[in-house]
Amino acid sequence: MKINLLHTPEGVRDIYGAEYAKKLYVESLIRRQFGLYGYEDIQTPTFEFFDVFSREVGTTPSRELYKFFDSEGNTLVLRPDFTPPMARCAAKYFSEGDMPLRFCYQGNTFTNTSSLQGKLKELTEMGTELINDAGVEADGEIIALVIESLLAVGLKEFQISIGQVEYFKGMCAQAGLDEETELELRDFISGKNIFGADDLLVSKGVDQLHRHMLIGITDLFGSAEVLQPAKEQADNQRSKDAINRLDKLYEVLGDYGVAQYISFDLGMLSRYNYYTGVIFKAYAYGIGDVIVKGGRYDNLLGRFGKTAPAVGSVIVIDHLMSALTRQKTAIPIDEIQKVTYNKNNYKEALEKARAGRLNGSKVALLPEGGPR
Repeated sequence: MKINLLHTPEGVRDIYGAEYAKKLYVESLIRRQFGLYGYEDIQTPTFEFFDVFSREVGTTPSRELYKFFDSEGNTLVLRPDFTPPMARCAAKYFSEGDMPLRFCYQGNTFTNTSSLQGKLKELTEMGTELINDAGVEADGEIIALVIESLLAVGLKEFQISIGQVEYFKGMCAQAGLDEETELELRDFISGKNIFGADDLLVSKGVDQLHRHMLIGITDLFGSAEVLQPAKEQADNQRSKDAINRLDKLYEVLGDYGVAQYISFDLGMLSRYNYYTGVIFKAYAYGIGDVIVKGGRYDNLLGRFGKTAPAVGSVIVIDHLMSALTRQKTAIPIDEIQKVTYNKNNYKEALEKARAGRLNGSKVALLPEGGPR
């Protein structure tokens, strides 16, 4: 039993020494970048009421939540996602007024799923939320901040892939799909499973023209040049408006000087149903996991009593650290200087150690002849 207690449960791990020092350093650079854009730190609880992550909110499925009860019998969950708690917090403390609110945060999320074989169930995330701003400029700011944060920590080979939920929803409405079918189709389109998508649409009686139109969404990815055929393929104003917004977003990102990191994927759809417009993910060379995710969620705050548009992003620090390692990015950490002493020179050694610490150096005081 004692031997088993030395090990962590599946999906979590200890981080220490140089690895943890590098992680803290990367987090400090990202936090500084957030601050340069005027984002203020905010902290929400590690666990929340179950209803904050309910199916109606459109967040993580119940089966993937770590659930437990408090002494009053309330069902609580460890947060799997930061966005609903941030929306709850903003609705509670900033219910009045419509001035733009900029928040940033750092903490861990927890996902209870056995399907993530070999992957972490506890992840460190850092993110930003821009509330009370419905403009495409807000979308551009959030994405540009992500790119500049990745560049600030030394990541070089990465790409931001941008989609638009409204484009897909407009196409589904054009085809006359009900909400349940739309949600099923979302999984097939996002996974680019054209055979599964076609079988579903056939079973729902969708005609060949609309089946071809919906399945064709999976081919709409690449550079900004893909936006024009995407607009031509849509025969409804909702989808056309979504493409027009992406055109404007690309222009804003060009003004930031980060357009070279951008691509588009109209078939990219998030598992979180609270997203209402632009969504995006970031991928890096050498790692298959998403290092950044985010998007616009204009209806989520309304679930908590405040009608307000919002857009946000989250950087998955653990995945980012893996990407930095794969790309052989040098992360500086302070070396610990060692000063030894014996019973005759302890005061002199102590003064030397204190002088080094006053100058900002890390100094460990060690007895001579001790274990190494």
